[in-house]
Amino acid sequence: MSLSKKELDRLKRQMESRRTALEAEAHADADKARGESYAELSGGVADEGDEAVADLLADIDNAELSRDLAELRALDAALERMADGSYGNCIECGVEIDIARLKVEPAALRCIECQRVHEKTYAQPDRSRL
Repeated sequence: MSLSKKELDRLKRQMESRRTALEAEAHADADKARGESYAELSGGVADEGDEAVADLLADIDNAELSRDLAELRALDAALERMADGSYGNCIECGVEIDIARLKVEPAALRCIECQRVHEKTYAQPDRSRL
């Protein structure tokens, strides 16, 4: 069962809307990161605790921006697949990705089964050590 024109249009609008929101958020995060100095993040009197908090805040800002940019790239790639007619097919097995999955994750590259295998194969081991 191929995706209908109506379903494709709805998914495209959903991706474009999310893209617009992500672009605005990424620009705001980048502007915020450029505008905050280390002194503002750590406060007037710097000690090791203040430095650690400032580092943490800067890292969180960078992680949020990286996450948003990765999602933007995934949406752009999905829109390209939509334009070339390959959208909605699993990149691993070629089976059509279920519409319910695409509604939740419109940039999905894999069907549920292939995604499960991919995540098991490429899972990061727990690296926390005492």
